[in-house]
Amino acid sequence: MSDPTEGVRRKMVEEINRNPDGRAELALKHGPVWDTDELQRDFTVRSFMAPFVMAMRKADGKVGSLMFQDYPRFYYGFRED
Repeated sequence: MSDPTEGVRRKMVEEINRNPDGRAELALKHGPVWDTDELQRDFTVRSFMAPFVMAMRKADGKVGSLMFQDYPRFYYGFRED
């Protein structure tokens, strides 16, 4: 199956991970930030397509996407679909 977003996503992953931000910097730019344990506590992950995660927020059942960086692994920028 062909993925027309693959090239764009690969460039995004490279850019995000070239100079990853710390938690405080990500929070200033994007709002709430989760590490892996916090993500598992607050969301049910449905799929990964780096640098995106599709997830359902457990508190209210809202489905949306988050972005993530590899190291340190943080998830951020939740947007409802």
